[in-house]
Amino acid sequence: MSACPSHVIAFTAGSIDAKETITSDPAVVDRPYKATSWRFFEKPGTGHLSGIWEAEPHLERVHCDYDEMCHILEGVVRLTDANGQSQTFRAGETFVVASGFRGTWENLTAVKKVFFILKDR
Repeated sequence: MSACPSHVIAFTAGSIDAKETITSDPAVVDRPYKATSWRFFEKPGTGHLSGIWEAEPHLERVHCDYDEMCHILEGVVRLTDANGQSQTFRAGETFVVASGFRGTWENLTAVKKVFFILKDR
């Protein structure tokens, strides 16, 4: 395998270690769930990061203080805002959750996504 050009980061399986987390706070989620992420890019001091994330079915109450671009690789998610408006996204679809979003993120199935987060300062 050849090296990437300078300042180019390939999301290559096995090139970095996975990080597993379990979210179980009942004030945040409907049931405990396990997620695995691979952070291929992090810009120190900014909170900007990108990688791949996968998780089991669950519903999570969120308040985003960051912008997140998501591209669904596998599965189905539904986002519902505080006013009850919802939209479902499936594998192959891309969307941005803008800073200030309040509502729920629901993995209707197991989900795998590519993400890029830009943190508010």
